Amino acid sequence: MEQTTNTILMIRPINFRMNEQTAVNNYYQKILENILPETVNAKAQQEFDIFVEKLLDIGVNVIVVSDTNENDTPDSIFPNNWISFHENATVGLYPMFAKNRRLERREDVLQQLETQGYIINNIMDYTRAEEENIFLEGTGSLVLDRVNRNAYCALSQRADERLLIEFCEDFEYTPIIFSANQTVNGERLAIYHTNVMMCLGETFAVICLNSIDNKAEQKNVVEHLKSTNKEIIDITESQVNTFAGNMLQVKGKDDASYIVMSQAAYNSLGNNQITILEKHGKILYSSLDTIEACGGGSARCMMAEVFLPKTN
Repeated sequence: MEQTTNTILMIRPINFRMNEQTAVNNYYQKILENILPETVNAKAQQEFDIFVEKLLDIGVNVIVVSDTNENDTPDSIFPNNWISFHENATVGLYPMFAKNRRLERREDVLQQLETQGYIINNIMDYTRAEEENIFLEGTGSLVLDRVNRNAYCALSQRADERLLIEFCEDFEYTPIIFSANQTVNGERLAIYHTNVMMCLGETFAVICLNSIDNKAEQKNVVEHLKSTNKEIIDITESQVNTFAGNMLQVKGKDDASYIVMSQAAYNSLGNNQITILEKHGKILYSSLDTIEACGGGSARCMMAEVFLPKTN
């Protein structure tokens, strides 16, 4: 059982833009004034390609699948919300809050992985919950400690408690449930995805403890992190706003450990935070300004980790 993988799936966008259907509860999205939609898409593609290149350079195995023109899928660049891949040859498929995001689910993505020798024996499909307006958006909603079998989840419109518990029973995780909020126009509102305020590595956790308003819940999260020997790197709400919580630890060449984030996230970190992080892996960052502004997601959201076993 491993916490990090060398293989990630990424979807190259072809119609990227700000998704009006997700903006209702993703407060990180912004409208870029006076920029043509085709310019936004071209910039997003450029950021995507440079990011992939950097990952390949450090020895990460990146499986790039292009989005298609078949459906209007402005957020296809964030596949980690609709699919997850597990070491027991199981795939999770998840119910999505935004109707146009449901169109991102594609069977041919699974077929492409199988043609590359990845084994898929089982599909846990939770998507029927959409009919009841119940959602759990993959490893956006779930921050998984795969080694210690803990699933951290900040409840929101996109993360339903009952469905979380069902996932935990199916995949044998212990649910660690809390609420995480951000200040929007003076109001405390739910952060839409757990992975915006929290990242879990092999030996560390980046988390905005201040976003967990309930002190008992905060204490419970800290206790679970400490009991699994994670060094806690606490970040501020303004750092969450620059996607400093949206990191992912991956394996590069020779199993070297890398902590991947956007340039905006890196720029927001203090020297002390960087020093602590560098004890746990080399930092890799890339500019994702357009993707972050219009998509309201960052580096971690773009990478669906592949833990599936492979045929010899």
